[in-house]
Amino acid sequence: MHVFDNAWLNFAVTFVACVVVATIVTLLVAWIARLVARRRSWPHRLVHHARLPFRTLVLLAGMWTAVGLAFPEASWLPALTQLLSILVIIAAAWLLGALVTFATDLTLGRNRIDVPDNRVARRIRTQTLIVRRLAIALIVVIALGAILLTFPAVRAVGASVLASAGIASIVAGLAAQTVLANMFAGLQLAFSDALRVDDVVVVEDEWGRVGEITLSYVVLDLWDDRRLVLPCTYFTTQPFQNWTRRGSELLGSVELDVDWRVSPARMREHLDDVLARTDLWDGRASVLQVTEATGGLVRIRILVTAADAPTLFDLRCHVREAMVTWMQHTMPAALPVQRVLVTSAGDPQPAPAREHSPEPGAGLFTGSAEAEERASAFTNAIPVIRPEDDPPRPPREA
Repeated sequence: MHVFDNAWLNFAVTFVACVVVATIVTLLVAWIARLVARRRSWPHRLVHHARLPFRTLVLLAGMWTAVGLAFPEASWLPALTQLLSILVIIAAAWLLGALVTFATDLTLGRNRIDVPDNRVARRIRTQTLIVRRLAIALIVVIALGAILLTFPAVRAVGASVLASAGIASIVAGLAAQTVLANMFAGLQLAFSDALRVDDVVVVEDEWGRVGEITLSYVVLDLWDDRRLVLPCTYFTTQPFQNWTRRGSELLGSVELDVDWRVSPARMREHLDDVLARTDLWDGRASVLQVTEATGGLVRIRILVTAADAPTLFDLRCHVREAMVTWMQHTMPAALPVQRVLVTSAGDPQPAPAREHSPEPGAGLFTGSAEAEERASAFTNAIPVIRPEDDPPRPPREA
């Protein structure tokens, strides 16, 4: 009985000594972190992420050491050692996950995407998020495998499992073809720089920004607050538009159909004045051209540039509204009209074609009835016969 009491007393002393040493270690590490934090800011974040898992791991390691050195009950020792081993593995995985989160958060904080020129930052952010998810997944898988290996029965089966690993890998690959394809597609997207977080893309006739890239799917934040979720394999097998692949600057067009009496020179002067008074225009390009002059109307195309897609949309709307308002007040004759040619059935035919015409009806606006039809089609005129000019109809017989 006296020997038994001495054994438990020895274990208690050893246990307390190990816990005290573990506490001293944690205090020493905290003191070093505070010294480093006086000159740099990142130790504060490290302490915030890793303080609790580090203290837990050191304390469990001290308890595990005390049990292995002086635990008096031999029959309980295997079960208690296995329990402490499992707890140490969980605490170590927790600490590794916290360190990964700290490192990736530090990288994300140094590469902000809420700045104008953020192409490199978006690429680094996308790759960092993918690496963090992959690292945490690997840590969890390794921790689970280490926990299973603490059981003797699992270690005995390990040899046979490794022997059949080739067949198992083939079966698993066939069963998880889609999952593995999406996973490798996600890694390809992250490290090929083809798609990044916050990229502006057009997919399936939908415009939006890349909100999230995972190992299996991509989430697009559409312009009307909807979310479009697509598998990663879509972006590696299907074409899509990336408006911010190299830069966010874009060029857009504004088209107006106006009358032939329009003055493009005056419109260019007003366009320069409109662009000079707005901050939406980035100053790179400003063009006004007449691209069509058929069908009775003249088509004016205005090309303007902006820093990004949302700004370009606002600029196009602003230019369109300003040009329409200006034409209504200063050039009403240039507003689009529908010409109607009013004739009567008894009107004589137009003058004959000019003498130098190779054949009757060769003129565009004069000549035969065929020439008049061509002129009507060209100017979009609709011939209308006035009812009062219709020839009198013969009376019906009684």
